[in-house]
Amino acid sequence: MGPALLLYLVLFVIPIFGAVWISFHKWAGSGPMAWTGIDNYRQLVQDPLFRQSLGNTLKLLFVVGIAIFVLSFAMALILRDMAGRKIVRSVIFFPHLVNALVYGILVGFIFNPDGLTNSLLKPLGVNNPPQWLAQENLFPLIMVTMVWMTTGYYTTILMAGVDRIPVYYYEDCALAGANAWQRLRHVVLPLTWDVFGVCAVLWTISSVKIFEIIWIFGASNGSGVPPTQTWTAAVYTYVTAFSGDSIPAYGAATASAVVSLFLVTVLVVLLRRVMRRDVIEF
Repeated sequence: MGPALLLYLVLFVIPIFGAVWISFHKWAGSGPMAWTGIDNYRQLVQDPLFRQSLGNTLKLLFVVGIAIFVLSFAMALILRDMAGRKIVRSVIFFPHLVNALVYGILVGFIFNPDGLTNSLLKPLGVNNPPQWLAQENLFPLIMVTMVWMTTGYYTTILMAGVDRIPVYYYEDCALAGANAWQRLRHVVLPLTWDVFGVCAVLWTISSVKIFEIIWIFGASNGSGVPPTQTWTAAVYTYVTAFSGDSIPAYGAATASAVVSLFLVTVLVVLLRRVMRRDVIEF
């Protein structure tokens, strides 16, 4: 284990402690660092833009996460006995392989004023359709796109959990006269709960790091920077470090990243505790 531990120490542990150290300084990326104590964190707490960005991150975590897991689990159950399930599974998984830039182009094509959606609404008598790509509508569109992008990935994982349940469990349920809800509640959910736990941890980590799709959607406004209504914690960190004043604020940006690290650590620990159950062997 020595080489692996050394690699982990050099590439992960030391940079984390280095980031924490930088977050207590005012630093432009080169030259001397000026110790500021907790000033960077105090500014974050007082910054309404950071609070909004953190709130958007939590919306993605919980709202999009619930939608993804409900759809993924439903599709995993539907595909369990479907003919040609391997082909369907490949089709469902495919959106996860597509680059976020492609989604930005597709959504622009679908929802721009002369796009597909408005073209379909005009024959129905809708002459003044909503401005889908207006700033106030961008974040809901991003949330829908994240569900589109990610559902197939978690469907594939949950399908593996559903598929490992022995067939005779379902046969016993049929002999006992259990209906679909009882079978789902007392057999499928308990036997796939550990898979749900893994998916929840993966999504928690991924949602806190969402950046590309926000930047692609928002930067189409001509300014090169997404509108603040769409910012997440990751976007806030990037803009603070690289797209703010002429002097980069690496200390403040690193403090934002440390807060995100602390948030995801706390959430993962809570998830592991809340979703902890005895492993059912079968």
